[in-house]
Amino acid sequence: MDDTSILVTGGAGFLGSHLCDRLVAAGHEVLCIDNFYTGSRRNVAHLLGKSNFELSRHDVTFPLYVEVDRIFNLACPASPVHYQFDPVQTTKTSVHGAINMLGLAKRVKARLLQASTSEVYGDPEIHPQREDYWGRVNPIGPRSCYDEGKRCAETLMFDYHRQHGLEIKVVRIFNTYGPRMHPNDGRVVSNFIVQALKGEEITIYGDGQQTRSFCYVDDLIEGMLRMMDTPADFVGPVNIGNPGEFTMLELAELVMKLTGSRSTLTFKPLPADDPKQRCPDIGLAQRTLGWAPTVSLEDGLKPTIAYFKGVLGL
Repeated sequence: MDDTSILVTGGAGFLGSHLCDRLVAAGHEVLCIDNFYTGSRRNVAHLLGKSNFELSRHDVTFPLYVEVDRIFNLACPASPVHYQFDPVQTTKTSVHGAINMLGLAKRVKARLLQASTSEVYGDPEIHPQREDYWGRVNPIGPRSCYDEGKRCAETLMFDYHRQHGLEIKVVRIFNTYGPRMHPNDGRVVSNFIVQALKGEEITIYGDGQQTRSFCYVDDLIEGMLRMMDTPADFVGPVNIGNPGEFTMLELAELVMKLTGSRSTLTFKPLPADDPKQRCPDIGLAQRTLGWAPTVSLEDGLKPTIAYFKGVLGL
């Protein structure tokens, strides 16, 4: 990627801010837009003095008229607590946001990377999930606004690519964690860390045997950057995530060990449509991007815990 002008939607969010860090450090002109629904100025405050960084409040459900070479479309609340709070707006953000960014990319002939999600696979019947698996998604459940919104956004990407020759890249992001996660996003890593640091009971849903794979944010961003730089004829989708699987009980025990917490575990019923297993097959990413995660769960949890200590004032 040469010295280019790059738009990052959702750029003040957890992933977006880390992406902006990398792009600014590489010398690109970066326009970060966010409506601050789940993003925060704090996440990019350290970039505000940089001559090649600009922050603007904007909602992607409205058109944007700028001149850029590349677009990373990350705008959308990505945790159940936030995307279920206003499900109609969540769907609008995914679908209208995609349409607006595709329209912009078409007008200025920009390359567009869509941050899709492992949620497009729903509660999968195959394990691990490969990109050619079509998924098992409930279209009318409480999570559907996000799952189906992201699936529709992928549809739009591929239709613009086929119909207009637009240069697109689609990555499907699996569970990612690290500093700048929202402390109240309801995700398991942030939940466990905050509860452990506060000495509260750690909430396990179901029997704790359901698995997730956790990718450290630096690894994830590296995969996205590599995907953006692939040849024009390679569009994806590509899974980006860590194939190492952990049960919720294993994660809870590791968080308690690293925080020195004496919290106890409490068990609650599993939420509706919560997948029992979620794990990426990253063979395609390894072959096409030369990418695989390098940060272990324990090594990634340490700076994440340190971040939350700061947020909680501990």
